Amino acid sequence: MKDSSRRPVRITILGKEYHIVCPLDERDGLLEAARQLESKMDEIRDSGRVFGAERIAVMAALNVTHELLQSGNSSAVELAVEPELNDRVSNLQDRIDTVLSTLDSRS
Repeated sequence: MKDSSRRPVRITILGKEYHIVCPLDERDGLLEAARQLESKMDEIRDSGRVFGAERIAVMAALNVTHELLQSGNSSAVELAVEPELNDRVSNLQDRIDTVLSTLDSRS
């Protein structure tokens, strides 16, 4: 039986389309996160100092993490240590690794 509370969401980052399955109640958050990530990655790519999708993705992740930590938003930092969030971050890292290895194999 298919879980009807989860649906694929289509996002585009650096001109590449990805289909990510997520709970319906997290769809808007995922789309906003994708928009912000794409904006950050475009900014890094357009600077002309970093080349390659993987390097741009790593730099964007570092920048976003640094901004989060520098924001002084203690509730956001506290969430980062929540076990459930850690599991979700680990899941996202696995997805990113899968996408990056797909990109590498196409190069």
